Amino acid sequence: MGINLKKYPDAKVIAVDPSVIPLGSIVHVEGYGYAIAADIGGGVNGKAIDVFIADRDEALQWGRKDVKIKIVE
Repeated sequence: MGINLKKYPDAKVIAVDPSVIPLGSIVHVEGYGYAIAADIGGGVNGKAIDVFIADRDEALQWGRKDVKIKIVE
């Protein structure tokens, strides 16, 4: 969707499978907060998502896990 994540490293963005969560949706991701579904990840299929975390150490700490997602808008 064209969000410049280098310019906005604190942006809350997730990659989704658009057949499950439409692009542009506002979602609440457990443990991550409110985010926009603004990307289609190459390895993101079905109910999987990919969260954007700018800091490498924080991303590694987040890791891979099951979370609950609620589509808000």
